[in-house]
Amino acid sequence: MIRFVFLAFVLAIPPAFAAAHSKSAGTTPADGATVAEVSELSMQFDAPMRIISVTLSAADGDIPIERETGTDPVTVFRATPLQDLAPGSYRLDWRGMAADGHPMQGSFSFTKSK
Repeated sequence: MIRFVFLAFVLAIPPAFAAAHSKSAGTTPADGATVAEVSELSMQFDAPMRIISVTLSAADGDIPIERETGTDPVTVFRATPLQDLAPGSYRLDWRGMAADGHPMQGSFSFTKSK
């Protein structure tokens, strides 16, 4: 009887609790892409994400960026480099908080062609 009650309880849990973490749904530029122009950096999520910190870096250091979205939870985060990006490899690292309160982090890389 106890097993039956436990099984009924587990099956009654809404799917949202089982998959509560936000997941990346894409980036601009795409991870690993080679692009000729970079006018905007963006990250798409399948559920709201509060981006706490974001850093764009190159081989010679960090590149200043301006957040176009604030610190409220968003499904699309946007930022703009504050300088023209020279040809080379770049990496964007981010840390955030999912809607369920769990800390999340990730990164994506791209190359700007000549």
